[in-house]
Amino acid sequence: MVQKKGIVSNMGKGAIYLIVFLLGVICLLPLLNIVAVSFSGSAAVAANRVGIFPVDFTVAAYEKILGDHQFWRSFGISVARVVLALLLNLILIMLMAYPLSKSKREFKGRNIYMDLLIFAMLFNGGMIPTYIVIKNLGLLNTIWALILPGAVPIFSVIMVMNFFMGVPKALEEAAVIDGATPLQVLTKVYLPCSKPVIATIALFSIVGSWNDFFSGLLYMTKVNNYPLQTYIQSLNVKLEDMLNAGGSISSLVNIMDVSAQNLNAAKIVVSVIPLLLIYPLLQKYLITGIVVGSVKE
Repeated sequence: MVQKKGIVSNMGKGAIYLIVFLLGVICLLPLLNIVAVSFSGSAAVAANRVGIFPVDFTVAAYEKILGDHQFWRSFGISVARVVLALLLNLILIMLMAYPLSKSKREFKGRNIYMDLLIFAMLFNGGMIPTYIVIKNLGLLNTIWALILPGAVPIFSVIMVMNFFMGVPKALEEAAVIDGATPLQVLTKVYLPCSKPVIATIALFSIVGSWNDFFSGLLYMTKVNNYPLQTYIQSLNVKLEDMLNAGGSISSLVNIMDVSAQNLNAAKIVVSVIPLLLIYPLLQKYLITGIVVGSVKE
């Protein structure tokens, strides 16, 4: 009987592994296709002959990227946005999560603030009011228009707050007895204990800021100010619109020479590389931070 249960258990695990493997392959295939297109010749790409392996292998698309001034300008804007957004997110999240992790006796207005945060997380002013606010503040075509609307991610605040609730009170009491101020307690006691949740919200901030293209479309009216993802998206849209509009064979060839599909694929590959480099460094903290930061409240 025990042996039968063991066989059934192993079959169940095998089925789970198989499903996870198939899902992984399904997620990986589009990326492999993009990589293959970036290394393929424009004729093979136009003929739709590229699968997961390059056809007519060439690195011409990557050579052209090195000479694309706007690509590197947009890349720099995205890097600056990620760094500034990450610093602002971490500072504001920590300063907000610490007092909210206290009890109602220690922080009398805590429940009111929590209700406001939950309401703001579920309901927001919408795209048009946000645009009007950004415009009236004179932030259009500035990097702050990409950063300030998401300066306080409430989900991350709640995660950090719940993590802080799990820190032993004895540590804080000992620091207070030694004369530490609330800010010193936060920086000297709580933050050193919070590496998993800090890494988790940092990963959320980095990925969210790097992948966001819609904010660039809303708040930037000049291509020179586009972040990388907005620039790549605009190239894809322009190419698709020009091809759908029709035209002579020579004009289509010129379009393919100027902004070929394999060139756009190469730009996508290059834009993904920073995330692929950062994720392994923070991944080991991700599950711990999410689990520990979501078991209370």
